[in-house]
Amino acid sequence: MMRIFLLCSFAICGLSCCVGAQSKWYTPFPYKMEKEATGDSAMVVSAHPLATQTGLEVLQQGGNAVDAAVAVQFALAVVYPQAGNIGGGGFLIYHPENDSIVSLDFREKAPEAATEKMFLDSLGNIIPNKSRYGVQASGVPGSVDGMWELHQKYGRLPWDALIQPAIELADKGFQITDQEALNLNREKLTFVRNSSIVPAFVKFDDWKKGDWLIQHDLAKTLNRISAEGRKGFYEGGTAALILREMEAKGGIMRAEDLKNYKSVWRKPLEFDYKDLHIITMAPPSSGGIILQQLLGMTRFYPLAQYGFHTAAAIHLMAEAERRAFADRAHYLGDPDFVKIPAKGLADTSYLRHRMRTFDAKKATISADLTAGIPPKESEETTHFAVVDWEGNAISVTTTLNDTYGSRSVVAGTGFILNNEMDDFSAKPGVPNIYGAIGGKANAIAPGKRPLSSMTPVLITKKNKVWMALGTPGGTTIPTSVFQIIVNMAEFGMTLPEAVQAKRFHHQWKPDQISIEEDAFSQQVQAQLEKMGHFVNIRSPIGRVEAIVRLPSGMWQGVADPRGDDTARGF
Repeated sequence: MMRIFLLCSFAICGLSCCVGAQSKWYTPFPYKMEKEATGDSAMVVSAHPLATQTGLEVLQQGGNAVDAAVAVQFALAVVYPQAGNIGGGGFLIYHPENDSIVSLDFREKAPEAATEKMFLDSLGNIIPNKSRYGVQASGVPGSVDGMWELHQKYGRLPWDALIQPAIELADKGFQITDQEALNLNREKLTFVRNSSIVPAFVKFDDWKKGDWLIQHDLAKTLNRISAEGRKGFYEGGTAALILREMEAKGGIMRAEDLKNYKSVWRKPLEFDYKDLHIITMAPPSSGGIILQQLLGMTRFYPLAQYGFHTAAAIHLMAEAERRAFADRAHYLGDPDFVKIPAKGLADTSYLRHRMRTFDAKKATISADLTAGIPPKESEETTHFAVVDWEGNAISVTTTLNDTYGSRSVVAGTGFILNNEMDDFSAKPGVPNIYGAIGGKANAIAPGKRPLSSMTPVLITKKNKVWMALGTPGGTTIPTSVFQIIVNMAEFGMTLPEAVQAKRFHHQWKPDQISIEEDAFSQQVQAQLEKMGHFVNIRSPIGRVEAIVRLPSGMWQGVADPRGDDTARGF
């Protein structure tokens, strides 16, 4: 009987997803995915053309960068379900033109019922996939509270007006891209296994490019958020549905977890690199400290003379990455729970000392490398960036963690819960789904935020915003941002060249340089292997979204060619 019910449900969903009613936010399909755009007033870059269009129209209607960011975030929750979300969380950096730079941590939190050993069996071993799939993998979502907090402090247009585009896109539908069709087809069974209902993301036949995705339940949830603000998610009808899903599927999140969730305004991490002033996230993001360490360790060497993707440059950068990730595993976690020696980890003398074992002709063995002793002190993710005509700039990275998070769609709400509990160290020394090793500093605890790699960045020159950038990609995020900056500051690339260039990544363990296909010439790869590096070819790394101020004063937006990402400006 269950098999017949599921098949019927698939068929009904298949019919409902084939027809859509046009909304005022509709863009003719196939979408025009502009990878580069210029404008003298404003710019939006995001992972989906409809989200980018939404942000641009908000700006054209008199909204500021914050208004556009809120609208883009909710639009991505509809049109980019693999990472755009209201069931996840993230970080942002905001630079008001005439005010102090701020950062907001709306990272998910462990429920109060969470325990340090909740993903271990009776023998102390990791239970496979328990921290990855299902409702227990979810931390308390922070995206809605984060957007509400941001808008309350800096927004200009009415809250409900900013969510209306997302409501229409969910209720009336939109046509999916080829990439989204492939992703949904791949996850069909995981959605069915981990949800108490058959969600809108599943249909009997395979999804195809141009099919309509209609999400009526999500539209109802967005309507509640539109009408009631944060209470429309963390209390009332939506909260009741989340708690019902937890009860049905064995979750541990409770009403108090939702009601008590709060985003945190944190002091941004700021440092200089040559003539660039870099502003990024402090912990619980590891990305900012890693970026600071990478630029700090490599600045002692003539990187520009080595040249782009030469064996010498790659070897140096990979060795710096190896050391930064070893430090990450030992020291970094939620600053509300553990003391992090952030200043010591970025101290110039310490970084010189970390590179004392660097051999220009030989790779370090990761098994022989541990975290340093700093001086004592007193996947799937998505990124978007916006600058407005007043000079305000915002850089936002938001996530469900893995692609489609926990694959658990809350019945009656239409949204996917995150699987951020996997970003904790379920067991010290055991890697998570991104291969990242963690220690006691990142152990699970009630109310704690898991360590993240998200690295939203704003860069200024002479006190004026020069660039906004970021990327998804799990542990590859800070190394991708590192390469964009180095490509431009050291190798003289334009922003389009820097974004399009092939990428590589090292994270201490596993002991390998991961590279995109054809990233290195055969000669360079042979040289690296002779030095002792193991080179592993993998899928594309990251999807960078970036905006830069050109010498003419115009804004240039660049969307990564690795996805459906789109840049638009005016």
